[in-house]
Amino acid sequence: MTAHRIAASAAFAGTASLLLTLAGAGPALAHGAPVNPVSRTVACSPEGGREARSAACTAAKTAGGAAFGEWDNLRIADVNGRDRQRIPDGQLCSAGIDGYRGLDVPRADWPSTRLAPGAALTLDYNSTIPHTGTFELYLTKRGYDPTRPLKWSDLDAEPFAKVKDPKLTDGAYHIKAKLPTDRSGRQLLYTIWRNSSTPDTYYSCSDVVLSAGAKNSGAPAPADDSAGRAADRADDTAGRADTTSDGSTAMPLVAGGSAAAVLTAAGVFMTRRRRR
Repeated sequence: MTAHRIAASAAFAGTASLLLTLAGAGPALAHGAPVNPVSRTVACSPEGGREARSAACTAAKTAGGAAFGEWDNLRIADVNGRDRQRIPDGQLCSAGIDGYRGLDVPRADWPSTRLAPGAALTLDYNSTIPHTGTFELYLTKRGYDPTRPLKWSDLDAEPFAKVKDPKLTDGAYHIKAKLPTDRSGRQLLYTIWRNSSTPDTYYSCSDVVLSAGAKNSGAPAPADDSAGRAADRADDTAGRADTTSDGSTAMPLVAGGSAAAVLTAAGVFMTRRRRR
């Protein structure tokens, strides 16, 4: 074996070893969060574009957002359906995790998605590795006040949609549901993903504005909620958001973190941010 081949083999072995070390040191394999309707953790993440610089996200990070780079890692182990016992009122969006506590800041200007009451909804939940589990979707009740801390009693007692073991397609679970007909204005969509192939349960808050005639396709909320949101997405790096033929917005996530740097150095091109 020639010297350059020996060097190349050693470099490859070192890269592979480092990748295996990173993978072995990582958290549970399932990761994810809703990108449409956009969740607070995604909106305020480094991939969030203008939303990440919004007044609400700025306030959230000031209040406590050390973990916002881990937009897909908001999870608790061994909940076993005891959400209301494990997560205190006022901490639903952070799931009581200190690094995400800024997500619980009560305010009426969180980045939001405009939807139509009673219409069909497809919730796009980005993930990387297929896992079994059940998604539950809850909506805040009539009279919900976004300027007050979110409590369990603000949500319906039962989910308006429940989907077991959906297929992971193109890096996302696509949860089909029908929104309740009796809500309007600013509401909050609360998503719980109960893994059955890992011990983890994931929690997400997506702010929505329900208005008659709105197209349920991830359209921007009214201008008074997030002015210039669509235009800024175009300005804030083309390709950060892809618009499909039906007008819906998806957020492809680029490689990030130390593992991604190693992969790039090894000459592997990744079009989506991969979690371990």
